[in-house]
Amino acid sequence: MSTDTILETRQLTKAFRGFVAVDHVDLRVLRGTIHALIGPNGAGKTTCFNLLTKFLTPTSGQILFNGDDITRAAPAAIARRGIIRSFQISAVFPHLSVLENVRVALQRKLGNSFYFWKSERTLARLNSRALELLTEVDLGAYAGNVTVELSYGRKRALEIATTLAMDPELMLLDEPTQGMGLEDVDRIRRLIKKVAANRTVLMVEHNMSVVSSIADTITVLARGATLAEGPYAEVSKNPSVIEAYMGSADAELGAPH
Repeated sequence: MSTDTILETRQLTKAFRGFVAVDHVDLRVLRGTIHALIGPNGAGKTTCFNLLTKFLTPTSGQILFNGDDITRAAPAAIARRGIIRSFQISAVFPHLSVLENVRVALQRKLGNSFYFWKSERTLARLNSRALELLTEVDLGAYAGNVTVELSYGRKRALEIATTLAMDPELMLLDEPTQGMGLEDVDRIRRLIKKVAANRTVLMVEHNMSVVSSIADTITVLARGATLAEGPYAEVSKNPSVIEAYMGSADAELGAPH
C-alpha cells in the first residue's frame, strides 16, 4: 500500500441473506484529497460507509487505515483512530445553543463524560476552541443562537463543525448537500473545500455539480461493485457510468446546477 494512501479496502463485501450490497470493492483514498463515492440509488454507497465505520461487519474482505487492518475493530476504536462520520440527516441537539453543540463534541474528544450538569464556568475553557471551529464553518455570528433556529444548510455546517471538533484525520460525509436549495448547496460545497485543506475527505454525494467542482477522485458504484474510478472529467465520459445513470450509453453525464 502506498504511503500516500490513508484508507484502503480490499475485496470488501457485504451480503444480506443472499443479496450482495457491496461486492468485492477495492477502494483507495489518498491522503489530503477529496474522494467522492457516487452511484445510482441502491448502488451500495451508504452500506460501504457503514462498513468503513463498523456500523456493519463485512462478510469478507479487508479495511486498512494508515496501513493497519481495522476490519474487526469496534466503532468506538475506529472513531478514536480519527475516522469521523457525519450522516444524511442532520444530527445536532436542536435545543442547545450552536456553541454548546460544538462544546459537547469537544468534551467527547477530550475523553470526558458528558457533564451536562456541570457549571458553565467548568465548561467555559472549551468555549474558545468551540468559537474557532464555528468561525471555520462561518457560524461564529450564530454561536449564541438556539440550534433549532438555524436554517437547514447552517445546521449541516454546524454538524461539520462538530465533526471537526473530533479532530478527524479522515472525514466521512454522507450526502452533505441532500435536501438543500442552491444557496445552501453552494455554501456547503465551499465549506467542504475549505475544511479539506488540511484533512482527507471521503464523501457520498448525489449532486454532480458538487462532485465535479471539488472531488479529486471519484469512485462510481453500481449494484454494489466498482464501475469506474478517476477524476470527474474521465469518469463522466465513461460509457458504463453514463449508462448506469442515464440508461443510455449515448447520453453524457453532466454536472447539473
